Amino acid sequence: MRHELDKIKEKCLSCQKCELAKSRTNIVFEGGVPNSKLMLIGEAPGYHEDMQGVPFVGRAGQLLDKIFQSVGLTREKDIYICNTIKCRPPDNRNPLESEKMACREYLDAQIDILKPRIILICGNVALQSMLKLPYGISKVRGKWFDGPYNSKMMPIFHPSYLLRNASREKGSPKWLMWQDIQEIRRVYDSLN
Repeated sequence: MRHELDKIKEKCLSCQKCELAKSRTNIVFEGGVPNSKLMLIGEAPGYHEDMQGVPFVGRAGQLLDKIFQSVGLTREKDIYICNTIKCRPPDNRNPLESEKMACREYLDAQIDILKPRIILICGNVALQSMLKLPYGISKVRGKWFDGPYNSKMMPIFHPSYLLRNASREKGSPKWLMWQDIQEIRRVYDSLN
């Protein structure tokens, strides 16, 4: 598993298939621990991720870690993390469709190698990349969808969205995320 991921990462390191390769500091290939139980697919690297070459290391990543820790999961032991694209778009804009398509072989390879049982789709960009639905994440977050290799996929709010919506009142994004992470933990525990 690790050897296969390293081969794909090596290929990604020299990728020049889109304009983002010209402005990247680092590719942001993966974080967490390779496993076949739980994968999180985020949107695209931001500034801190581009600097360090690791996904979700800024404020949003710190919140994501706290969300997982609230149900006893950690990126060091339980979660494999990647993004729909591996290079940072300028000014953190959403990736273009052509950029997502250029990078898709790397994401597909990560899924093919790990064959995760649970895939968390984090944010609207990841949602449109994975499910291509005619509506946004607010309508589908917390719902299970069938994924590749008989996996279960659940769209969840991106932690940067949660940072912008501080309320914890019933029905708020943070309250909904708490419901979702408990459901994710329940399904995670049901897997062999």
